[in-house]
Amino acid sequence: MHITELMILAVGVSMDAFAVSICKGLSVCKVRPRHAGITAVWFGGFQALMPLIGYFMGVAFADFVTSIDHWIAFLLLGIIGGKMVKESFEKDECSCAIPDFSFRTMLAMAVATSIDALAVGVSLAFLKVNIWSAVLIIGLTTGAFSAAGVYIGNIFGNKYKSKAELAGGLILILIGTKILIDHTLL
Repeated sequence: MHITELMILAVGVSMDAFAVSICKGLSVCKVRPRHAGITAVWFGGFQALMPLIGYFMGVAFADFVTSIDHWIAFLLLGIIGGKMVKESFEKDECSCAIPDFSFRTMLAMAVATSIDALAVGVSLAFLKVNIWSAVLIIGLTTGAFSAAGVYIGNIFGNKYKSKAELAGGLILILIGTKILIDHTLL
């Protein structure tokens, strides 16, 4: 696998994290570099970690993961998205004064957006690829997209607030549903 192919793979794998990062930016009244940094580290770190785990676990674990990964992503994204939809209907003007970048929330989102990367790692085990280069490229690409997503979401969210949070929650639910449908129909 060449560097160009790894870059394309990294961009593709990072798209779920990018979409969720946009949603995180919606919840912040004033984005700070710390918000983008936390998001980049969580999402980039997990997008790098999961293929590495998948690579070393190999084929034996692939059947189990691919049989439930869509359900895990669907449930986690559905719960987080549902929470965002609910909050979009609340009249609290200061709802974004304390954005939720807690360990629990970020862990759930990082796992939900990177679970498919575990299967990618298993497939990388069968290709001629330097796994360390691959996970570095995937992690850095996802981190960069995630940091940018927080800023993009914040710009959009400051203009439209509750509608943007509603849209963000629905996007998360739709991403989870798409993952579920893609995996159950294929």
